[in-house]
Amino acid sequence: MPRRRQSVHMGSGSDGTEDSDSSAEREQTNSSESDGNIPKRTRLTRASLRLSQSSQGTPDVKQDESPPLTPTGNAPSSESELDISSPNASHDESLAKDPALRDSDKDLSHRPKRRRCHETYNFNMKCPTPGCNSLGHLTGKHERHFAVSGCPLYHNLSADECKVKATTREKHEEETKVQEDSNRHATRHQTPTSRQTRYKEQVTEMRKGRNSGQSKEQKEKYMEHRQSHGNTREPLLENITSEYDLELFRKAQARASEDLKTPQEKLRIQGQITEGSNMIKTILFGRYELDTWYHSPYPEEYARLGRLYVCEFCLKYMKSQTILRRHMAKCVWKHPPGDEVYRKGAISVFEVDGKKNKIYCQNLCLLAKLFLDHKTLYYDVEPFLFYVMTEADNTGCHLVGYFSKEKNSFLNYNVSCILTMPQYMRQGYGKMLIDFSYLLSKVEEKVGSPERPLSDLGLISYRSYWKEVLLRYMYNFQGKEISIKEISQETAVNPVDIVSTLQSLQMLKYWKGKHLVLKRQDLIDEWKAKETKRGSNNKTIDPSSLKWTPPKGT
Repeated sequence: MPRRRQSVHMGSGSDGTEDSDSSAEREQTNSSESDGNIPKRTRLTRASLRLSQSSQGTPDVKQDESPPLTPTGNAPSSESELDISSPNASHDESLAKDPALRDSDKDLSHRPKRRRCHETYNFNMKCPTPGCNSLGHLTGKHERHFAVSGCPLYHNLSADECKVKATTREKHEEETKVQEDSNRHATRHQTPTSRQTRYKEQVTEMRKGRNSGQSKEQKEKYMEHRQSHGNTREPLLENITSEYDLELFRKAQARASEDLKTPQEKLRIQGQITEGSNMIKTILFGRYELDTWYHSPYPEEYARLGRLYVCEFCLKYMKSQTILRRHMAKCVWKHPPGDEVYRKGAISVFEVDGKKNKIYCQNLCLLAKLFLDHKTLYYDVEPFLFYVMTEADNTGCHLVGYFSKEKNSFLNYNVSCILTMPQYMRQGYGKMLIDFSYLLSKVEEKVGSPERPLSDLGLISYRSYWKEVLLRYMYNFQGKEISIKEISQETAVNPVDIVSTLQSLQMLKYWKGKHLVLKRQDLIDEWKAKETKRGSNNKTIDPSSLKWTPPKGT
C-alpha cells in the first residue's frame, strides 16, 4: 500500500526572513519533532536515489516541472505552497550544495535569463603583454600596471623612462599653471601675447627640423621590430614626426591610460585590494547580476563568499540562491517602506525615515557602497531621510536609485549621497533624482547644493544638470540685465555652483572690475536642438505630481 505523503511547512518568523541554511534546517527539525504523528524524514541523497533505482528498477526521479522560486515573480504567492520536506525540495537543496548534481540538471529553459551589467573583475589579473612583469606604469606615477594601456614595455619604454617623462611633464604643468594664475584677472587679449608668439615660433622651428624621410637602416629596423613582436608591441614612432608632436602624443597616451583604469584596477594599484582579500565581486539583484566596483563593509561571513544574493524589495542580503528563494516565498514587501511622495506613470519616489526604518536604510547604504567610492555612511542612518525612486510593474516596485539628505543641514545640503543602480544608468534617471532634490529645495524655499566630495559619475551628472538648468533659464529670459542671485532664487541652485558652471561654459567674463554674464546663443541653440530631438522620450520630474510637505523641524 503506498505511503501517504505528508508535508511540513516552515513557520513564519516575525520579519518573514531566514538568515542561513542552518536556521531553515533547525526550524524544519523542530516542527517535525513537535508533531508526533508525522514520521521522521531523511534527506534524499545521491546514494539513496541510486539504491532505490537499482532495487525497484524505476527511472530517475523526475524533477518538478513548475518554475523555480525566483525573485522575478515566479515564487509561490503563499507560504503554504513551499514544502521543504518533499523530495523535490530536498533535491533542490542538494543541487545547490553539490556541483555534480547541479551540472546534471540540464533543463533550465523555463528559468528567466539574468542580465549581466559590467565586466567581471579578475583578482589574479596581470599585464597581458608577453614578457611583461606588470612593473611600472606609463604615467610614471604608479609602481604596477595591469592593462596594455599602462604598459611601458608595450610602448617600447622602460619604467625609469616613464618616471623621467612624468617628472618633466609635471614641471611643465607647474610653470604653465603659474603663468595662468598671473594672468587670471587680466583682460582677454584680442591679439596673441609676446609669449604666445615666441612659443609658436619655437614649435614651427621644431617641426621644420624633422627628417623628411626615413633611411634604409631605419626602415629595416622598423620591419624587424614588426616581424619579431607583431601586434604585441606598439610600432616604433621615432623619426615619423617631430619630437614636439611625438611628445604631445606620449602625453596624451599617458593621460588616457590614467583615465581608462577601472575602479577595481585603481584600488589594486593603490594596494587597497590584494589577492584573496574579502571583496564581494558580484551580487544577484532581482533579474540582474551586477559586478561590483568598490568594497563595502558587509559582515565578514558574507564578504568572503565573493557573491551575494540580495532581495530587491527589502534589500536583505543572503548567502545562497536557496535561501533567496525561500525568502522570496515569504517576503511581503513589494515597495520600499515609508510614504510615497511622488508618482507619475510607473515612476514613484518614497520618503524613508532612517529612524523609523533603520534596517532597510542600513542595507541600502551597504548596497550603495558597492558602487560609490567616497561614501562613508553605513550604520548611522537616523539623522537622514532617504528618497528612493522605483519603477513599477506587475511584480512590484523595482529600485532605480536613491538620494539621502540630512533632516537638519547646517550648510543647506539637499543631497548627502546619490546613486543610480548600474542597470538603470545612462537612461536619464540620475538627472531625475537631481531634479527631484532641487524640487524639494524649492518647496522648502531654500537654496541647495550637494555635499562634497562628489564621485566621478556624480560630478559629471551634476555638471550636466547645472548646464541644462542655466541654458533653459537663458532661453526663457527676456530681460536685459541678468543676476546670479535671481537665477539662484528661481532654480534653487547654489550661486557657487552657478558661477562654476558659467565659467566652464565660458559665459562669465571679468571686465573693468565687474563680472559680466555672456549669453552665448550658440550653446542655447545647441541645447534647444537636443531638447527637440529627445521629444517625449526625455525623462523629467513633474512638480504637479509631488505630494509632499517639509518635515517638521527642517
